[in-house]
Amino acid sequence: MKLVPLADRVVLKALEAEETTKSGIVLPGQAQEKPQQAEIIAVGPGGLIEGKEVKMFVEVGQKVIYGKYAGTEVKLGDDEYIIVRQSDIMAIVEE
Repeated sequence: MKLVPLADRVVLKALEAEETTKSGIVLPGQAQEKPQQAEIIAVGPGGLIEGKEVKMFVEVGQKVIYGKYAGTEVKLGDDEYIIVRQSDIMAIVEE
């Protein structure tokens, strides 16, 4: 199966949460914070949305930071994805 986002939506796959702190303390599952970094899996076409032209500035494969409570979580097979609007993406992570 393949997710194809519509309008200004972007499909993200969250990156793994840190399991240890910088000082080496191992965190149990409940203590781990929800990751806010993700990789872009698919990008919608943009276009005319609510009377305004929306241009897509993100691309598949980029790593981004998104809002903590943004989007809709979707499970497809064994994989979990987050579908967000482009405006919910706060930054592109460049390495």
